[in-house]
Amino acid sequence: MKKQLFKTLLTFVALLSTTVFFAQDYSFKKYEWSSETKVDVPKNYENEKEVILNRIVKIELVVDKNSSAQYRLIHEKKYINSDDAIERNNKIYIPFGDQANILVTRARVILKNGKVITLDKKDIKEEVDQEKGVKYNFFAVNGLEKGAVIEKLYVFEELPNLKGNTIKMQDEYPIAEYNFALIAPEHLIFKTKSYNGLSEPVLDDKTLEQKKILSIVEKDIPALKDDEAYSNWDVKLKLFRYKLDANLITGTKNLNNFKEYATNTYELVNPVLDKKQEKALASFCSNIPQSKDVQEQIWNIENKIKKTIIYDQYIDSKASLSEVISSKQANSPDIVKLYIAVFKYFKIEQNLVFTSSRYKIPFDKDFESHENLSEFLFYFPAIKKYITPTEIEYRLPLFPNNLGNNNGLFIKEKMFGGVSMGIGEINFIEIPGTEITHDYMDITVDFTKDIENPLVSSKMTYGGYSGMNFQPLKDFVSAEQYKTMLKSISENYTLQNEYKTLSTENDGTEFIGKKPYIMNLTFDGKEMIQKAGNNYLFSVGQTIGRQMEFYQENKRMLPIEIDYPHYYTRKIKILLPEGATIKNLDKFVMNFKTDLNGKTEAAFTSNYTQNKNEVVIENTEFYNIINYPLSSFEQYKAVINAAADFNKIVVIVTQ
Repeated sequence: MKKQLFKTLLTFVALLSTTVFFAQDYSFKKYEWSSETKVDVPKNYENEKEVILNRIVKIELVVDKNSSAQYRLIHEKKYINSDDAIERNNKIYIPFGDQANILVTRARVILKNGKVITLDKKDIKEEVDQEKGVKYNFFAVNGLEKGAVIEKLYVFEELPNLKGNTIKMQDEYPIAEYNFALIAPEHLIFKTKSYNGLSEPVLDDKTLEQKKILSIVEKDIPALKDDEAYSNWDVKLKLFRYKLDANLITGTKNLNNFKEYATNTYELVNPVLDKKQEKALASFCSNIPQSKDVQEQIWNIENKIKKTIIYDQYIDSKASLSEVISSKQANSPDIVKLYIAVFKYFKIEQNLVFTSSRYKIPFDKDFESHENLSEFLFYFPAIKKYITPTEIEYRLPLFPNNLGNNNGLFIKEKMFGGVSMGIGEINFIEIPGTEITHDYMDITVDFTKDIENPLVSSKMTYGGYSGMNFQPLKDFVSAEQYKTMLKSISENYTLQNEYKTLSTENDGTEFIGKKPYIMNLTFDGKEMIQKAGNNYLFSVGQTIGRQMEFYQENKRMLPIEIDYPHYYTRKIKILLPEGATIKNLDKFVMNFKTDLNGKTEAAFTSNYTQNKNEVVIENTEFYNIINYPLSSFEQYKAVINAAADFNKIVVIVTQ
């Protein structure tokens, strides 16, 4: 959900000219890799399966009276020492952006015996990701073997990146040495910040005439594997961030700040409407159901716009709001203008909120980078809830969870001397909690008619984000596809057995955020029964469906981060025939908790009661918060695995 058009429209160019023509002179224009092909692998890395021996990244900003450009060099040597590494690296992908020219593309393989395999243009292949509709170019590597080194060198010419950029200086594989340099004219001042233990940059203003270099040399960077469940790998890496902060020639300071962004954005999305636009807006709003309940009114507005206006961030802006309404198409600024105009029509206070995905770039309130402003939401102070204006499947109070549990820039309207202005404030974006995403299972297993084939009846209720997995689909797929999808879901509970009856309630976008999704299912439980002499082994735990089992083979490195708070309430009623007995019920007594600061924030608890021939098993499972410290990992893992252990419980029924 990148909102690049906002970035383009709100660009503040702090160079000498706003017209961009690519310049030609940069300090590493004649950069070459070494003619020496002997590669020494440090002893401490000789037994590693894959190592980045050296990664060099240089970014240089070139400015003259008529033009500005950015040049970026990537030079890397990678040691390959396993069959897995060979398979991973038999394609060398060429990184290429939409707004970049590639000036140098070189790759070679240095074998253990010193032989060099040079790759050239004829070795470049193309593949297409059909799902994403994206083409990739890569070098096809032949003859790769253990002990070989892959060396690649790229130089790009691209638009300057001044409003904020992040360099990831850690990887899934160890890095023996990382050399980074930011090169710029001496009159440009950059603000920088290092994260997660990365060293601070060193300034060199002597080596290059009228230029300065900010450099970081980091050695022996340990691998940080991106394979740990319930984690946020991207923001735990060693990161280096920078942005243009001042221009000594023009005297401008504190560039690319949030205050200025808020002011400019407010003016852009709050234009004065002429009579034609006001008439078109009134006509549009007349078709929106009215409610005295603020939350319902916002829901009605969101539903109307999302079902009427097609959002496409890449189309051209319309000249007026009336054209947006008549064409039924809108890009990012246009869709925001429409929402704001409609909210004003209904006298609903809102804040436009800019943020970033918490799984990509951390929103640092102390480092004002436009990288933090790539996504947007609306916040409503009266109900303390959010909507996403562009994702058509969401409805109030649900929005993409990757945008929550994060800071955001809230743009509020304030009046000064009768003039309205946009004021920016940094606030925290809360994700709807367990009061929204609460799932219920009500299951009855009836043995009274046939002890070898009990009838299982399940009513499964999915709230909030869980319901989002099902509710929108009915509106976007055919009836036959929806039926197939329901059958696939049912198989998780029937153990691939055919169901007897299946019905759903509250499916479709009209119920999202209003009512939970409900599935009613009945099926024969014979697949859960195993006869052993006079006993019947009943896998009662399987009635709740397959559960994720959490394994962690290596030492846990990252703290826990989940997508959203979640609560489960399950009730299983077992009806036995007269004279039957049941054993192993004590296995249902379970109590696993994760306590933080004296409060239980995650838990799985289970118990049972028996009244003659009726057994009732009840359990609850919940995760109240999103972030859990590494020190709580074992407790958290026990809670997660408790549901999987419950799923394996077998009781013995004897008649």
